[in-house]
Amino acid sequence: MNRLADATSPYLLQHAENPVDWWPWCEEAFAEARRRDVPVIISVGYAACHWCHVMAHESFENESVAALMNGDFVSIKVDREERPDVDAVYMTATQAMTGQGGWPMTVFATPDGTPFFCGTYFPRDNFRQLLQSVATAWRDQREAVLRQGAAVVEAIGGAQAVGGPSTPLEATLLDAAAAQLAEEYDETNGGFGGAPKFPPHMNLLFLLRHHQRTGSDRSLEIVRHTCEAMARGGIYDQLAGGFARYSVDGHWTVPHFEKMLYDNALLLRTYTQLWRLTGDPLAARIAAETAAFLIDDLGTPEGGLASALDADTEGVEGLTYSWTPAQLTEVLGAEEGGFAADLFAVTETGSFEHGTSVLRLARDVDDVDPAVAARWETVRARLREVRDTRPQPARDDKVVASWNGLAVTALVEHTALTGDPVTAAAATRIAEVLAQRHLVDGRLRRVSRAGVVGAPAGVLEDYGCVAEAFCAMHQLTGEGRWLELAGRLLDVALERFAAPDGGFYDTADDAERLVTRPADPTDNATPAGRSAVVAALVAYTALTGETRYREAAEAALATVAPIVGRHARFTGYSAAVGEALLSGPYEIAVVTDQPVGDLLIAAAHRHAPPGAVIVAGRPDQPGVPLLADRPMVEGRSTAYACRGFVCERPVTEVADLVGQLAGR
Repeated sequence: MNRLADATSPYLLQHAENPVDWWPWCEEAFAEARRRDVPVIISVGYAACHWCHVMAHESFENESVAALMNGDFVSIKVDREERPDVDAVYMTATQAMTGQGGWPMTVFATPDGTPFFCGTYFPRDNFRQLLQSVATAWRDQREAVLRQGAAVVEAIGGAQAVGGPSTPLEATLLDAAAAQLAEEYDETNGGFGGAPKFPPHMNLLFLLRHHQRTGSDRSLEIVRHTCEAMARGGIYDQLAGGFARYSVDGHWTVPHFEKMLYDNALLLRTYTQLWRLTGDPLAARIAAETAAFLIDDLGTPEGGLASALDADTEGVEGLTYSWTPAQLTEVLGAEEGGFAADLFAVTETGSFEHGTSVLRLARDVDDVDPAVAARWETVRARLREVRDTRPQPARDDKVVASWNGLAVTALVEHTALTGDPVTAAAATRIAEVLAQRHLVDGRLRRVSRAGVVGAPAGVLEDYGCVAEAFCAMHQLTGEGRWLELAGRLLDVALERFAAPDGGFYDTADDAERLVTRPADPTDNATPAGRSAVVAALVAYTALTGETRYREAAEAALATVAPIVGRHARFTGYSAAVGEALLSGPYEIAVVTDQPVGDLLIAAAHRHAPPGAVIVAGRPDQPGVPLLADRPMVEGRSTAYACRGFVCERPVTEVADLVGQLAGR
């Protein structure tokens, strides 16, 4: 009997009609394995995963394969986005056994959850043979299987251990991290490494802050070049905005077409901050379009943001997005079709499959004659209109707490520079969903869907990203309740997730016990739970003046510091927070009766040092500690710039505030 029909996860629902007798992750599944004395198959994936769909079609929809799974195993289906804790434990095991990881992830485990054989995608014939071999080994070589499982658990326990070396995250380590990124930088194509190439958003955020602190032109140029290369490449949707998960090549041309919320939230922050520091019109446009993509394409009726758009359309990657010259001519006519083909690098040979091309931006459109820009906009709008009539990729519409938190912070940062009421309203809606639906009895839940909160408990990254988002909302609105909520979440993190060495575990001390308790300090596709919580602790300290939270942040960063200078590509968010701490971070308060259009507020946002917090409002506004006991000078809008709780003199002129923020 397949038990997935009532799941909240779209990924699990995709398998609800399989002939496999799937169980969701639950104790009852393991109890059934113990009762039958059979091993467990733990199959982990997510809704937008291309190869997950392939393995499902080849194997899980096949009656003969299902018969083997049902006869000799208990099969458990896991959405990695819903249960990142389960995914982390078994991904570590898979990497320990095979040297690599990925999804779909296929794990064979004992009835107590101990993994003894791991892999990723298996073609149907290979998977069928594997099922038979594992079933035979379980019956005839049980002791060897159990020894293998014990060895794997020992290995992953060491990989996830806490209590290693620690050292303060000082300037020398951050300078070393920036230097390492410069050495690994792809001078030709931008980014780091070869194919597949992922958007290095957290490293770029770090380098922007490093540039602010040190004046490093090299760091800024790495960000500018990479951001331009991505924005002009096929990884960016030239018609509708939004970035795909990664490029299958080393030069950003052909994407893996899934679009993830977390990538676009982090890239929105990157392009917004690049625009803030440089005034680059391309960065401004990409930031605005990415914000619109989040709101328009990922917005849910309840006010949150969906997790992803699928990589496939009707089982074919790129079906929605690719074009030929003939198709452009058919839609636009010969003259405009030729213009579009030249503009978007669409050729007869094609850049993708079967003579089709992924649209890239081969010409400048951000600093050109207005007539050319208008022509580009007209062509783009017409192509988007026609593309919308094509079959569209499916959407994973579950709301993930941490990813929505990342989006709130990004939208608030964008709003701070633009004053856009649309992005402000979107950030508020998302934050309300997190506060009203995901916060249950003082604890976060990981996911919701269609307004119904799911059972999985929030993990550390949820607490960190949502607390940071609530700190951002406090700065946007001047409402004390957001700061209070952030403090509550951070108190839970400190009470339930803290490790003895000053770091953090990824799961709470009262969470479901897995074969190991994950505690990964590295930033990967999203910020590590540890770095996310540290970012929130730093912001909360600056907004409240409560130094114990800063002390906790510094202790946690010290556990990451030994790997920052050696593995900079996997510690970008930690390094970015480290730059904020070195900067102060600054606490900027602007007291004013008329915040709309206030030039001091605009200057504070435009010239803020790394990680600065900024609040504006009436003197002694309730619930806003930074506005307490700070009067207006001579009835004029007045700025107070402080660093480490030591304040400069209050100023009423923009030039004076800019000078203070520049350290003059």
